[in-house]
Amino acid sequence: MPVAHTDDELLDAYSRAVVGAIELVGPAVVKLDVTTSIRGHRRDGSGSGLVFAPDGLVLTNCHVVEGASGIRVRFADGAVLDGTVVGSDADTDLAVVRATGSGLPWRPFGDSAGLRPGQVVIALGSPYGFQHTVTAGVISALGRSLRSRSGRLIENLIQTDAALNPGNSGGPLVTSRGEVVGVNTAAILGVQGISFSIPINTARQVVSLLLRDGRVRRGVLGIAAQDVAVPRVVARALGLNGDRGAGIVQVADGGAGEAAGLRQRDIIVGFDGSPVSGVDDLHRLLTEERIGHPLPLTIVRNTERRTLVVVPREASAA
Repeated sequence: MPVAHTDDELLDAYSRAVVGAIELVGPAVVKLDVTTSIRGHRRDGSGSGLVFAPDGLVLTNCHVVEGASGIRVRFADGAVLDGTVVGSDADTDLAVVRATGSGLPWRPFGDSAGLRPGQVVIALGSPYGFQHTVTAGVISALGRSLRSRSGRLIENLIQTDAALNPGNSGGPLVTSRGEVVGVNTAAILGVQGISFSIPINTARQVVSLLLRDGRVRRGVLGIAAQDVAVPRVVARALGLNGDRGAGIVQVADGGAGEAAGLRQRDIIVGFDGSPVSGVDDLHRLLTEERIGHPLPLTIVRNTERRTLVVVPREASAA
């Protein structure tokens, strides 16, 4: 006679791992119903999030809650709580929401440093409003870059083939052991099998700043710039490491750049001891720690190499 097997016995190792991870993380995954008001017109949207602290702190994407006038946080057990935005950062597309409750299911952050291509990962969220949907796949690549809605480059992204759809944004990416290693942020429309998540180690740093200040402080120079090439003969003559830089197209009146003596058509090739090969390098170096400090700025002006001293200002005060 054939031997009868239970459902648990028929599950293979892969299935057991995925099921176990969902059971660990699933209760802490929430659906965010977000109301915004644009020119007096109400607009409803939704996204996903992860409760990462027992007092109701929820990690999600900035674009999910941007401009929110009302947020409802829906849990897997049917509970619905009001939410408010604690802080957000458009440059990394991350935000923290607080749900008004206590003793809520939550899941701590894991560690994304040891991830490897080919590793199984699971995305949880509420695509198209279908709450608590699960997709699984593998890490396709690490260290990807993607332009945020603010125009800055989000770096070191995780690329996976786990399906993401509208509404998945802000939900967690987890390993087969249930470790939260990423925040699902984007899929390339019209292309199957290419999705991106923000590493949780990046999110951890941003979250600490959002909880402290409600935003991430960044420096500005009071200039508009674009990626340009330095003529190779000039680059060689000046001993530059590369032949590209950030070319200044405009210097704001009264800004840090004007105070430093920057001019239109100057090419920035170094800042505070680090090479600058374009605008993204400059953005990356204008961190909170550099605000208000006099720092060396290396430029190419015509065919000369010069070093100026610039004092970056805080972005909101620029």
